[in-house]
Amino acid sequence: MKNQKYLSPSLLSADFGDLKGALKLIEEKGSSYVHVDVMDGHFVPQVSYGQPVISSIRKYSKLPFDVHLMVEKPESSIDSYIEAGADLVTFHIEATVHADRCIQMIHEKGKKAGIAICPATPVSAIKEILPFVDLVLVMTVNPGWGGQKLIPYTLKKVKELADIQKEKDYNFLISVDGGVNQDTLKDVVDAGTDIVVSGSSFFRGNLEWK
Repeated sequence: MKNQKYLSPSLLSADFGDLKGALKLIEEKGSSYVHVDVMDGHFVPQVSYGQPVISSIRKYSKLPFDVHLMVEKPESSIDSYIEAGADLVTFHIEATVHADRCIQMIHEKGKKAGIAICPATPVSAIKEILPFVDLVLVMTVNPGWGGQKLIPYTLKKVKELADIQKEKDYNFLISVDGGVNQDTLKDVVDAGTDIVVSGSSFFRGNLEWK
């Protein structure tokens, strides 16, 4: 399982006027997940979409929805995103002091829990909860906008997580989000990434996935 690589295109870079078509393309291109970026205008400056949109498009894809909450105090909205159709809920360690409780909330609903870290946040910030999460999302750009360039030093954190994953025999998958294109894909995968999130490059046809 850990040797397999998965593609998770981000709807943030899709045409919001044709999300149904975007989901169809995601399935046709051999993706394993749909990455759904939720922004609240506080944790990050931008606002994207919320529960009603996720609920309305859920019926158009059989792929699991990885809902990435870029929101403050995610514990206040986790349940509603699960009700809207999230299969995996990923929240930011920087956005809550109740990370352990958030993980419990997600698991109690029978869903998978992910923890995300911004570029400047060290792996040590999530060390205590690594045994309990299903996914670790390493932001390789500053969250909030698509089309950014990958920050090179963030791949060191991917390698660090891969070493911990192997040494401790933990079951979490490592996901990378930000600046993944045909030029950076090999470095991202070689660092130990399990799930590749791609937005702009995927929808522009600039990412060849095999």
